[in-house]
Amino acid sequence: MRTLRRSAPLLFIIALLTPAVSRNAAAQGPEQKAQFAIDSDHDGMSDALEQALLIQFAPTFMVARHDCSEIPAEFAPNMKTPTVKAENGTIYGQVFPAKSSSDDLPTAEIHYYHLWRHDCGPHGHPLDAEHVAVLVSASDRNLGSTKWTAIYWYAAAHENTVCDVSQITRASTIHAEENGAKVWISPGKHASYLNETLCQAGCGSDKCVDMVALRPGRIINLGEPGHPMNGSMFIASSEWPLMDKMSNTNFPPEPIARLNQMPDTDIAWFNAGKHPAQGIIAISSSTGQVIAGGASNTTSSLSKAGTSTDVAISVARDGTGNALQKTYTHTKHALGTSARHVGKALHPQQNPEKPK
Repeated sequence: MRTLRRSAPLLFIIALLTPAVSRNAAAQGPEQKAQFAIDSDHDGMSDALEQALLIQFAPTFMVARHDCSEIPAEFAPNMKTPTVKAENGTIYGQVFPAKSSSDDLPTAEIHYYHLWRHDCGPHGHPLDAEHVAVLVSASDRNLGSTKWTAIYWYAAAHENTVCDVSQITRASTIHAEENGAKVWISPGKHASYLNETLCQAGCGSDKCVDMVALRPGRIINLGEPGHPMNGSMFIASSEWPLMDKMSNTNFPPEPIARLNQMPDTDIAWFNAGKHPAQGIIAISSSTGQVIAGGASNTTSSLSKAGTSTDVAISVARDGTGNALQKTYTHTKHALGTSARHVGKALHPQQNPEKPK
């Protein structure tokens, strides 16, 4: 369960991010210097610092070459209703001081939102707000010369649904400590995955095929709830859950504590415990059948089969793919056998012996 983000315990030093910017500001007059201290969303971090962090850790998004909703959209500014301006690959960002921040170790949480004209997968709907997030930490308190490093990455996949397979991992696991992570976006539903193999998770509708890197576009800072930036009044619209996503942290203590008990090669499910049920839905989707009778026995069998993937999945590509495929294949076989047995029990005369 996500934890509501509260006011950060630290008002970030309104300073310049890099020595180069510092030297440039020093050569300017008071008006120019003031521009580097602007904090439009009133969260204690300057606009300049937020934008620099958004650029440094911008992910590489892998999208389907022929997604039915094209590519992420840019929305018209200064409008309360989300209105698509263009489908041009714009990514929206949010940066705020993390709850774990301190005077000695400034820490920030960064959200990257890929917003779509519509969700065109199963049970589709207009508008689709999806995101990934990263927790970053400064090497020291001097924001004019500090080095920022990513600690954890999070990817939202079918958030807050029965199909939730959102993930969290150490930045070092996916080699995204000083730069953005590579993120796979499932066609149609636009769920985010930190590993290509994981894109077959969820409830069976996700499959990342024919993927290409989204061409880098604009990164627009949304600001904060109650203090939108760059005309992003649409964040408060009830037509999508964007405000809720902006109001919560993706790095609460429980998932991080669970992750830190796992090997360094693991990506953890953000919400542990739902995945056996998802497996049944995935298999039902792939066969077009729903096995009503014997569901409790099937769930028990699948729970045992899925124990290794219920909490975490290794990112070793060969091992992960093989492990997932074996689990899927064994489970599908078990369910198929169970279904045949149930069918025979319910219809004993369906296949009578041939007359001699």
